[in-house]
Amino acid sequence: MDPSKSEKSGITQPVQPPYPDQPGHPNSAYPPPGSYPSPPVYPGQPIPPVQYVQGPYPGQPPITVQPMVYVTPTPLANPLSDYLGYSIFTLLCCCFPLGIAALIYSIFARNARESGQHEIAEKYSRTARNLNIAALVIGLIFIVVYIILIVTLYARRWSP
Repeated sequence: MDPSKSEKSGITQPVQPPYPDQPGHPNSAYPPPGSYPSPPVYPGQPIPPVQYVQGPYPGQPPITVQPMVYVTPTPLANPLSDYLGYSIFTLLCCCFPLGIAALIYSIFARNARESGQHEIAEKYSRTARNLNIAALVIGLIFIVVYIILIVTLYARRWSP
C-alpha cells in the first residue's frame, strides 16, 4: 500500500480559520464588556433569581390560553330540599328539643348541598325531615292532650 494514499493522510490538512468577530453584530460570541453589571455577592447571601423576558417570535401570532372552569352538576329537575322553614316551625310551635335537632340537620344539609356533596346533603335532608315529622306528631299529641285536659277541667268546674 502506498503511504501517500492512506486514510490518515487527510488529517494533516490545515484547519480553516474561524470567522472573524464582527463588531455590532447581535450574534457575536461575547457581550461587550460592561454591558452586564454583576451585583456584589457576599458569602452566605442568597443569589437572586435571573429574570428572563420572552417575547413573541416575529410573524407568529400570540397564543391565548383560557382558564379552566369547573362545573358541578346540580339536579335541576328535583332540587334537594333542606326543610329549613319546616324546622323553624317545629322549633317554635311544636316540640322544642326535636326542633333544634331538625334545624341543625337542615343547616348541615344546606351547607353540604352548596358545597356539592349531594349524597351527604341527601342524608342530612332525610334526617331533618324525619325529625320534623316526629316533632310535629309529638307537638300535635301534646296540643291535643292539653286541649282535652283544659276541656275536662272546665267541664268539672262548671258541672253542678
